Amino acid sequence: MTNHNTWGQHLLLDISDCNANVCSKSAIAAFVQELVDAIDMKAYGEPVIVHFAEHDYDAVGYSLVQLIETSAITGHFSDNNRDAYLDIFSCKSFNKDTVIQVIEKHFAPKKIRAAFLSRGVNSPLEAPFQEYKGAQNAL
Repeated sequence: MTNHNTWGQHLLLDISDCNANVCSKSAIAAFVQELVDAIDMKAYGEPVIVHFAEHDYDAVGYSLVQLIETSAITGHFSDNNRDAYLDIFSCKSFNKDTVIQVIEKHFAPKKIRAAFLSRGVNSPLEAPFQEYKGAQNAL
């Protein structure tokens, strides 16, 4: 019999048509600080937030890495199309609904597309994306 024990959770989010906060280093820092607290994680050091891809109109924006004791939060925030792409991986469980609420509070997106994976060498890797529109929707 196959062992389906999981090692952790991985949440992938495509976030579209956000407010101007996706173009602000300080707003992204405030977002990740609140997110870490809201999902009951412990930050390991300060977040790394760097502006990249200035040669590419569609990709230019801030990239984020926040190490947490149980893994990492990473993302890229596009200046020109105001989209964001966020990954949260942790071997400690977290509430997906809380993640959506913090995203909506800081970035007011028109749409969020999310996929949730249970990670582990013996876990199946099936994660269809689901779409959510508006602040009332949750995973």
